[in-house]
Amino acid sequence: MEEPCGAGAAAPLRGDAEEPKQGSVLFLGGSEVKSCAVVKYSSAPPQAAFARLQEKTDLKLPPANWLRESAKLGPAGTTILGNSKKSKPFSSFGMAYDFIDSVGNDVDVVSDSENIKKLLKIPYSKSHVSMAVHRIGRTLLLDELDIQELFMRSSQTGDWTWLKEFYQRLIDQKWQRKKKSKEHWYQKAILSKFLYYSINGDGAAQPVPSTSKQHQEGPVAGESDEAGRASWPAPFEMPSSLSEDPGASNQGLKNDFVRNILWTFEDIHMLVGSNMPIFGGGRYPAVSLRLRDNNKPINVLTGIDYWLDNLICNVPELVMCFHVNGIVQKYEMIKTEDIPNLENSNFSTKVIKDIAQNILSFLKSNCTKEGHTYWLFKASGSDIVKLYDLTTLCEETEDKYQNPFTMPVAILLYKVACNMMLKKNQNKKHYGTIRTLLLNCLKLLDNGRHPQIIASANYMLSELFQLDEPKKEDSADFPINGNSDESYSEEEEEMPDSDENGSYSNSSDPPDDNKAVAIIKSVGELSVPEKYKSVHRIRPSCAFPVCHGTEERCRLVLNHVLEGLKSVDSSVKKEGDLPAADPSTPIPLKYEDESTSGGPESLEKQMALFLDKMGSFQKGKHSSQSGMIPGSWQYKMKLQLILKSSRAYYVLSDAAMILQKYGRALRYIKLALQCHDTYCCLCGSMLPEVLLFLCQCLTLCGDIQLMLAQNANNRAAYLEEYNYQTKEDQEILHSLHRESRCQVFAWATDLSTDLEYQLSVSCKCYEAAYEILLFSNLKSQNPEQHIQVLKRMGNIRNEIGVFYMNQAAAVQTERVVSKNVSTTEQQLWKKSFSCFEEGIQNFESIDDATNAALLLCNTGRLMRICAQAHCAAEGDFKREFSPEEALYYNKAIDYYLKALRSLGKRDVHPAVWDSVNWELSTTYFTMATLQQDYAPLSRKAQEQIEKEVSEAMMKSLKYCDVDTVSERQPLCQYRAATIHHRLASMYHSCLRNQVGDEHLRKQHRVLAELHYSKAVRLFQLLKDAPCEFLRVQLERVAFAEFQMASQNSSAGKLKTLSGALDIMTKTKGAFQLIRKELVAETEQISKDKSPAESVSVNDSSAGLNKEEVLKLLGIFESRMSFLLLQSIKLLTSSKKKIGGSSEEEAALRTNKQVYSLLLRASANKGPSLLERTELLLSLLEQLGPRSEGSPGAH
Repeated sequence: MEEPCGAGAAAPLRGDAEEPKQGSVLFLGGSEVKSCAVVKYSSAPPQAAFARLQEKTDLKLPPANWLRESAKLGPAGTTILGNSKKSKPFSSFGMAYDFIDSVGNDVDVVSDSENIKKLLKIPYSKSHVSMAVHRIGRTLLLDELDIQELFMRSSQTGDWTWLKEFYQRLIDQKWQRKKKSKEHWYQKAILSKFLYYSINGDGAAQPVPSTSKQHQEGPVAGESDEAGRASWPAPFEMPSSLSEDPGASNQGLKNDFVRNILWTFEDIHMLVGSNMPIFGGGRYPAVSLRLRDNNKPINVLTGIDYWLDNLICNVPELVMCFHVNGIVQKYEMIKTEDIPNLENSNFSTKVIKDIAQNILSFLKSNCTKEGHTYWLFKASGSDIVKLYDLTTLCEETEDKYQNPFTMPVAILLYKVACNMMLKKNQNKKHYGTIRTLLLNCLKLLDNGRHPQIIASANYMLSELFQLDEPKKEDSADFPINGNSDESYSEEEEEMPDSDENGSYSNSSDPPDDNKAVAIIKSVGELSVPEKYKSVHRIRPSCAFPVCHGTEERCRLVLNHVLEGLKSVDSSVKKEGDLPAADPSTPIPLKYEDESTSGGPESLEKQMALFLDKMGSFQKGKHSSQSGMIPGSWQYKMKLQLILKSSRAYYVLSDAAMILQKYGRALRYIKLALQCHDTYCCLCGSMLPEVLLFLCQCLTLCGDIQLMLAQNANNRAAYLEEYNYQTKEDQEILHSLHRESRCQVFAWATDLSTDLEYQLSVSCKCYEAAYEILLFSNLKSQNPEQHIQVLKRMGNIRNEIGVFYMNQAAAVQTERVVSKNVSTTEQQLWKKSFSCFEEGIQNFESIDDATNAALLLCNTGRLMRICAQAHCAAEGDFKREFSPEEALYYNKAIDYYLKALRSLGKRDVHPAVWDSVNWELSTTYFTMATLQQDYAPLSRKAQEQIEKEVSEAMMKSLKYCDVDTVSERQPLCQYRAATIHHRLASMYHSCLRNQVGDEHLRKQHRVLAELHYSKAVRLFQLLKDAPCEFLRVQLERVAFAEFQMASQNSSAGKLKTLSGALDIMTKTKGAFQLIRKELVAETEQISKDKSPAESVSVNDSSAGLNKEEVLKLLGIFESRMSFLLLQSIKLLTSSKKKIGGSSEEEAALRTNKQVYSLLLRASANKGPSLLERTELLLSLLEQLGPRSEGSPGAH
């Protein structure tokens, strides 16, 4: 809670001060200066009205309630009434710990109000000033450095001997302790009695503990400043716990102030501690009480003192009680704004403002090194103010721990970083600042003394690097330079500046000045407006490092993790500890080949052991070989560091996977899983997010093993990558081996040379991930991860299924002699089928219709391989299509139909839909072809077989899409053409062999003609099937000849002959394609070979089967010759009988001419294939126009 001083609110607990609420604020100081104060914390009770003492009250006599606690005063009573110990040397650190949010960012100065007043009075006062200054971010911490007290202690503890020697040598060679006068103690005592008298009402007085009697008179005893010896609390607890630690209070690190006030004086923001007693009464809600000796007038120093106290505490009025020799005389009320104008105490508030700005600028410009202790010193009666870097001086003594400020500064740097880490996601521009704070903190600490903070700081440094963010340019995440207020250098070279910015030492200065960082030659300079400007000569060196790539980022993380692990391990004391790792001896990465891997069977056992162990983790069993105590800071910190390293290795593995460096990827995922194994050994209960991460690791491991299996040709390179190890990785592994054998995941991360084993390992990884999701109830919370694992399980089962299917096919091709299917083949089929079935279930459970369809399609393919295996050996003339073949082909068809049902419609996935349709069409076509070619006549009637063939062919046509434009369209067209050709041939054959039923014969004739015409139309569309087209046309000619044989009339025969010749002329397109191929081949040969070399007619080109062409040419010439001869005969006899028409005469002439040319060509055995083709083309050209116009042409 925040409140203006004197607002009367109840005091909050200090812990509540972290979330302040804005209260109303009083502005004091008149028009010359601006001042605003907000109380951040107060332990004082609500202000009670002060009791006005009667005249002649003797303050030398103690009141009845003196030094006793009172209900009205609350627990802070004795502190409020001026009887507390003096400010401790680390008082600013206590405040900084409590208000860590303000340090390093919003606040310029943190200090005791007494130190602030002392600084602002420097130009007016002759007294000495000695203060320690520390920089944390943009905040300066000021503490009194009581030379007398410290030097007195140095003779007892030896802490400050180096400073004492330096002080005596360079500054005050005749130093000796100055005792405070009796007058000092007398004045302190009567002030205390006066304040107790002024409490309104008596209250129930309670005796105070005897220890507080020491406050009555006499000097304050020195406090213990034992630095760096306390055991600091766990790093990730709330910052307030540090100040509450009992060890911390011994170091003076508690916030002992009654009030902590955020005071803004002009543009300077200060966090100030104050113990000034405040009372209610008068016209204002708050007044400060002052006791003055009537015989001594108020001087400027006292006026400034009173004015600043009231400004800092927002007190609008001062009540002055005057006494003579302890006897009360009178009271006087003075407004705060009137104090600068009191008689004998005149001072300019504007000058005080200038002094404040100049001192702050001087300190900010020169106290630049974070973590260093600076000493601001002005000797009594001197006008020169000097600033020394005590850290540099102390380092000359070769022990930084001789400086008792080292530990508190390190702790504060750590705590400020801790606090910024809590908000790190809000603003990434602070990452550079946090990193610099932590690096400076680590510079100050010794691993032997402070392993916990070192481990924690290294962990936080590793946390700054985002491992799990989306892949993008790393440099875009962080500003390359912070702004100058947040950026401060770790090492700076100080350069002399102009007089305007302060005077620096030069050769004419006294000999001691060369040790000073900076000097103010005269305190009078501080009163000159803007004499010292805060020159931001602080280089922006705390920018976050730009990581060029994932690997660099992860390596930085692992470097910090390793440092943290070293700190933890060094602090765990155990008899018979593991020997230190020898960097020259690599930790072996186990490598198995197929001879020792034991295959998938041993994998099952290892998986069962792993899952059993995972179950035991859930029950809370854990053990550490190094003897770490569960719950200790070492235990907690090592868990965090191990998990971080596991994540870093996972990211490295993922990055290597993307680069296709699968050996490296497997090495990194092995390290990630070894880290995880150690984590499991230590951790009592596994957090859901850790189990989820383990699932991700196992999933990635499965991916890598699959990739290694699919890229077996690169195995040597992968093995080399896998066995490589950095020194850093070895040291991290050594730390892991202190806790665990790291072998739980060995089954998943070994690099095998056996393909089947690798696929099985990949599958087991996915299965393990799935099991973890199931038994840890993470399935419903992480549906995306669940779906990913099931998809991968389905995919790997498909891969294994295909692997076994291909093996079965290979065995089948090698089987020559035996007709029976071997047991090996059957075992492979069963394994393959089982994998496909499980994969289909995986995909169906996540409604992945497309992949389920693909696996059903593969199962169909497996059924076809089974069918092929059951066909009898080649060369058996009695070969028939067997029932087993029919069974498996029908099963294949069932699976393909299921695949289509799974998809539902083509729009779901057109490519898969088309693929399944093609496979289904192929299966029907194959089955029909086999039934046609190897008719099972021993079991079925011819008619039954023909019916089944026809049905299968028609179904094949149904699933053969000839219309959709795609890469497969020519194949579909060829398939459809072939089907029509086969059906036409079948009906043609039936017609030839059938006797009797005229209706059936007519039906077969119509079907044969229909299918021939469709086959021709489809083959014409294809530009690469001239031979097939020729064969169909020749069959059509043969069909015409068969019809002609049964005809009796000459006119009918002539009509049929004309139709047959017309079919012949329509083969021109096929012959043109053949000629084109032959010409192209001839040209190619002439280019490639010398003219002397002859080329055999039978040499075949890639695109044309010459033997087939020769065979077809022979038949074509023969049939053409026969048709022409029959045509000439019929036309001649017709002419004799009737006297033919002019068209018939023309046809006869042409036919005779063509027949004559064809006979001559047949007699000549010399022409080449090309020449014969060209001759036929010219003959067909002559026949073409005439025959098309001849009677009966069609």
